[in-house]
Amino acid sequence: MKKKPNLVPVVLCGGAGTRLWPLSRQAFPKQFAVEMDRKSLLDLTLARIDEFEAVESCLAVTGEAYRFMVAEALHKANLQGDILLEPIARNTAPALCAAALKIADTDPDAIMVVLPSDHFVSDAGKFAAAIADAARLAQEGWWVTLGIRPAKPSSAYGYIEPGSTIPGHGRAAQVVRFLEKPDVEKAQALINSGCVWNAGIFVVRAGTAADLIGKHAPEVHDAVQQAVEGISVDKQFYRLQPEAFSSSLSISIDYAVLEKEQRVAVVPYEGDWSDLGSWDAVAGVHEADDEGNRSEGDAWFSSAENCFVHSPDKLAVVLGLKDVVVVDTADALLVTSRNKVEQVKAVVDDLKSAKRSELTDHRKVARPWGTFEGIDRGERYQVKRITVKPGAQLSLQYHHHRAEHWIVVKGVAKVTRDEETFLLRENESTYIPLGAVHRLENPGKTQLELIEVQSGTYLGEDDIVRVEDVYGREARPGSDTAGAKPAPSLMPVKKGTSS
Repeated sequence: MKKKPNLVPVVLCGGAGTRLWPLSRQAFPKQFAVEMDRKSLLDLTLARIDEFEAVESCLAVTGEAYRFMVAEALHKANLQGDILLEPIARNTAPALCAAALKIADTDPDAIMVVLPSDHFVSDAGKFAAAIADAARLAQEGWWVTLGIRPAKPSSAYGYIEPGSTIPGHGRAAQVVRFLEKPDVEKAQALINSGCVWNAGIFVVRAGTAADLIGKHAPEVHDAVQQAVEGISVDKQFYRLQPEAFSSSLSISIDYAVLEKEQRVAVVPYEGDWSDLGSWDAVAGVHEADDEGNRSEGDAWFSSAENCFVHSPDKLAVVLGLKDVVVVDTADALLVTSRNKVEQVKAVVDDLKSAKRSELTDHRKVARPWGTFEGIDRGERYQVKRITVKPGAQLSLQYHHHRAEHWIVVKGVAKVTRDEETFLLRENESTYIPLGAVHRLENPGKTQLELIEVQSGTYLGEDDIVRVEDVYGREARPGSDTAGAKPAPSLMPVKKGTSS
């Protein structure tokens, strides 16, 4: 009997998800921002791995900015795994090449299961069964892709044309060709001829993947190999050598390898699937009322048809509208007709040219120790809501231009202020003078929440000098709360001069 393969899920966590703005932002893209039943898409992806057999560890591929969020998700999922950090996004071929070379270095026969972290799959059991079928093919040297049964003719996806079935492997078939995203009329014709959606979910032996990338895209392979050989290790983080990786061609694995290789197979997956590539796709995974309206959060529809509302924090009323999408966040609101949702990406590009900060961060920002949120700001003050996870701590730091007041509203805070250390409990407060070296910690087992009131001549985030940090971030001018977008203010904040 053939030995069961060692499956190594490779979770791709670096996408930007610009089509789901304003919920998805550069610093908090859709794999973290979009939730189903209070679990992020990344959480749901990691949960699906529990259904696979013979998984000992996984490998996540992401960027530096997302490393702590990915590490926390792995911890919550109780998964052992390394995190491979790309210094710059270079599309899927370099990312998969790096993963393949790293895995093949210790086990070239390990089967990579490449999972985008921002997909929605409704039936984890059916999905795991398709992966198991694909893994058996991958053991024989095939590069296998999952083919999704099309729910409707769509121009949002590429298509795969299956050919002859592969003996001994059920409905698995050799791929005849990959087809670019067609118009809707051609998409219907492709579906009628038996074509399936290309989900970008791959199953392939690590050694095979490395060899085929070397064969069909040697310039990618050689650059990435240098990057892997130059990896630096920081706990579970593996940083690819920046110059070598950045020199790689930016290209998808489809163009680099799959369209050129003969031994590519497609295994059908019959369950519901979506890449949630637009707000219309997000709407589609929610239950509709009798008029076709769908919602996330608190929505009220009156004389409305076929509308979708995302409004988690306030009541949104849609009156007398049809085919409209409404997405509300704390600092940005999107209203669009459903037939224009694919143009959100173009709007994002326009906002980027206008240098709008709403593209980068939400008002609430995640950090390895917890979160912070700007709630008010004036000429010489700023107010933030800070939460610190149990056992976590901010960096040891000081400021040149501002003082801070801390008021604990939930939990217990351990405060370092110059030479003294003390505890603050609910409804207690303290003062951090300008220039004092200080640190905030949560020594308890429940979340710490406090209000921070800053006052001074300059409140910019570059007025933070980090002295020491348990998360390995550089001890330099920077910020535990860098990137915070100020709350709306009637007056601009003036920059001060160094004191």
